[in-house]
This record gives sequence, structure tokens and C-alpha cells, in this order.
Amino acid sequence: MSLFFYDTAIGTIGIADTNNGGSICGVYFQGAQLPQEAVIYESALIREAANQLERYLRGELQVFSLPLTPEGTPFMKEVWGILCEIPYGETATYKQIAEKVGRPKAVRAVGLACKRNPLPLFIPCHRVVGSNGHLTGYRGGLKIKEQLLLLEAEVE
Repeated sequence: MSLFFYDTAIGTIGIADTNNGGSICGVYFQGAQLPQEAVIYESALIREAANQLERYLRGELQVFSLPLTPEGTPFMKEVWGILCEIPYGETATYKQIAEKVGRPKAVRAVGLACKRNPLPLFIPCHRVVGSNGHLTGYRGGLKIKEQLLLLEAEVE
């Protein structure tokens, strides 16, 4: 796995791709535990992901067009697919996501899938909020989650 770091408006972000540079497989916020097998290298795909992320953070890009390969269980992958369907500038609740996967009582499992999302930002788990509309956990911290939601609200 190749990994490279960028200073962004929301802090230092690490972006990883598969060894052959065929897809993005990880996003790391500052202070995150990094994979031991990672080699610091800026592949062309990582550079493109960073460019798209920068455009997103400037409010110029609403949909990422990158090959992604998140590692997870079939349920997690199903949840992550639904997260990608949440439109820019909108939010959904954990309960709504659970209902969409056909398991309305699996709210906590949806929360766990969001927590274990290896591609936050590119798979927009920041758009998932509590049933009361309040912000809940985010791997990058609630401050970053709030920044991302405010950015999307401003651009809308």
C-alpha cells in the first residue's frame, strides 16, 4: 500500500492506495494509527484523490470520481454504498440508513459501519447524524464533521 500526506483545510490527511495504484483504500486523519505495510509514496492516483479532495474542500466539487476499495464485511460495504447515495449538502440518520439496508433495528450496526469506514470523506459518513439531528461520532472528530457539513450547506 502506498500512502501520502497532505495539509488541508481540515488538517493533515493521509491517502492510501493499493500496491498497484488501482484504487484508493484508506484515508487517515492526523493522529490515526497507520498500517505498518504502508510505503510513503505519492502515486498518480493518490495525487488525483488529493486534488479532488482539495476541490471538495474549496466547495468546487460535490461528487468524487475515484476507484475505491474499502475493506469490510458485506453489511458494512452495503452501508457504505448507501452513504455514497446521500446527496451533497444533505444528511440522513442512522435509522434511515438501517431501514434502507432492510434492517430497521440495526441502527448500532450502521453506526459501527460508519465508524469503521476506511474512506471517510470519499464515502461520506459525515452526512449521517443522530435521529434528533445532532452530530454524533466521527473518526476525524466532531469538529471536522461539523466543518464538512457547514461547507456543504454553504455551497448548496
